Amino acid sequence: MTSVFEKTLSYETFKEAASVIRNYASEHRGLGYIACGAVVFGFGPMLRKKFFAWFNNQVTKMKNEEYEALKREAFAGLATQQSSDPEFQKVSALKILEIGVGSGTNFSFYPDGSHLTVVDPNPYFADYYMQNRKKFPNIKAETVIVSYGEDMDMVESNSVDAVVITLVLCSVKDVAKVVSQIKRVLVPGGKFYFIEHIQEWDQSSHGYRWFIQNLLTWSRIWPFFFEGCNLNRNPLPFIQSVGFSEVQYERLYAPMPAKVFMVASPHVRGVATK
Repeated sequence: MTSVFEKTLSYETFKEAASVIRNYASEHRGLGYIACGAVVFGFGPMLRKKFFAWFNNQVTKMKNEEYEALKREAFAGLATQQSSDPEFQKVSALKILEIGVGSGTNFSFYPDGSHLTVVDPNPYFADYYMQNRKKFPNIKAETVIVSYGEDMDMVESNSVDAVVITLVLCSVKDVAKVVSQIKRVLVPGGKFYFIEHIQEWDQSSHGYRWFIQNLLTWSRIWPFFFEGCNLNRNPLPFIQSVGFSEVQYERLYAPMPAKVFMVASPHVRGVATK
């Protein structure tokens, strides 16, 4: 059913309203951006995707140096990993696939000369991604493949040295299938680098967070605003069961750019080797 908003409001109107709330967001970090999501209630899926791409790009501008350090440590192995391709070995570069690339926030962690293929189901990230891509001419980034991680059959088997995924498995439709696809496209000995927020594991100390995660997810409030994100998901068992030769991981509480996002502070980061 077409909503009243879809009939009467254009995307330009949405942007005007969003810009007003964005000014509020600059003073009240995080809360204003989430409030902006109220603008899209009643809008169709297309405008919600546009909103999420815009929102995600705004959040990435709220740089959190502690979180960047967390990612830098998680992806440190990329600098020393050797490609399976002799030509790439000569220049210490890699063939990398990033799933759910969004606006492209991980370029700075990739070795110079690496070839990057990216997959994302939201086509409205493309402009933000291209803008960020220009800042890293040392990375040979390919065109965005608009596809879900479950359906990336166009990426050849045994074709990439590393797969990178950050804060994506929370929103995929089939975690097991995505992880299986990741293992499929990796070369033998290739590595899967992951950082994901997960369900609170310490209910004795943080039972309130466990409760809020479940409430916001089961009510579908959080998934609606954040492109299907589930706060109460843990992808680690799927990663451990798909058949990687080794899975190293660490659970931790990650620093968040605003208090409102502390509900997603429980994280797991790690490396799985094919």
